[in-house]
Amino acid sequence: MSTARRCPGCNLLVLPEVAQQGHSAYCPRCQTRLYRGGTARFNAELAIAAAGLILFIPTMTLPLITIRLFGQMIPATLPSGTLTLSENFPGVAALILFCSVIAPLLVIGSVYSAQYSLKFRHFALFKASTWVLNHLKQWVMLDVFLVSLAIACFKVQEVAEINIGLGLYCLITLQILFLVLLTRISVRRYWDAWQPEDEHISDDLDTLCTTCHLTQEHLTHCRRCNSALHDRIPHSIQKTWAYLISASIFILPANLYPISIFMNNGKRIEDTIFSGVAELVRTGMTGIAAIIFIASIIVPVAKILSLAYILLAIQFKRKTHHLLRMRVFRAVHWIGKWSVMDLFVIAIMVTLIDRGQVLDFTPGPGAIAFAVVVVLTMLAAESLDSRLIWDNYEQRSK
Repeated sequence: MSTARRCPGCNLLVLPEVAQQGHSAYCPRCQTRLYRGGTARFNAELAIAAAGLILFIPTMTLPLITIRLFGQMIPATLPSGTLTLSENFPGVAALILFCSVIAPLLVIGSVYSAQYSLKFRHFALFKASTWVLNHLKQWVMLDVFLVSLAIACFKVQEVAEINIGLGLYCLITLQILFLVLLTRISVRRYWDAWQPEDEHISDDLDTLCTTCHLTQEHLTHCRRCNSALHDRIPHSIQKTWAYLISASIFILPANLYPISIFMNNGKRIEDTIFSGVAELVRTGMTGIAAIIFIASIIVPVAKILSLAYILLAIQFKRKTHHLLRMRVFRAVHWIGKWSVMDLFVIAIMVTLIDRGQVLDFTPGPGAIAFAVVVVLTMLAAESLDSRLIWDNYEQRSK
């Protein structure tokens, strides 16, 4: 007998068929993946996490690239840009450090602690570990950092000779390991290993716990993880609007104020995001310009407009195009982290180009506003309960 459960994407009560190894079961209404087939093998995740932890040491300490500038060799490691930015731009430095170092380490550590607490039945540690795995996966941005490093190399190739370091090979391998690890991690599987779901086929299963994904009768607290139960995430619409409005305010200075300041032989060149893109086009780097334009201008604006569209459709109880809004919601989640690319590029450039008045690169005030926009839009996407999109689906127009 299969276990009846409510879809975390649209709240539809489904009785999924047993899927074979390598296959997945999807919600027939919103196409959310309900579970993967086969038996959970946590040892593989533990092995991947162990390999990632070992690789973190050379990735952090060995140079990713080294440039020859004015006859001097300048190395760039993964945390070096953060250290340079921390003096004058601690907020931006903290965001870069969190996305490139802290979040990956927390995910790896949570795989270990989840396995440990599962074996020794340590409930508080297990619950905290699964929370980290569920909420920090999208903040792991090693792939964004790699693309940003490539863009920075294109920018400095005209003034410096670039040499690839061993740290870059370690970082690429680490990203591959994280790609495999993040696709394998399933918080629901961890909780099923802690306490298997009961077999239910009744329509009386009203509530889905958003912490452990157990479908159950309407109670005040989940009978598996003891988290407070709610039909929908409390104040989801209000919190999402608050983040969106704040992001809309900060997006103006993010685009109007200089995001970077370049000193060349005493000449000060200030670039906004748009003027930086225009300069890249002028110098023939149209591909790089297109990437930065999409990631730094199109994506933040598109995220704000898309989430506003979804919120308005929910509040005005639109009865059509539910699946379209769900796809837009998923797209916003997926593209959210790529806006950090410009900040990573700045961190790398600050490390490589620092020769006082002769040649220097520093962030501008626009970088602070842009970092705030990135964080607020990502928090807005996480705050919105996608089940609200489907609340009036049964009353849709025929």
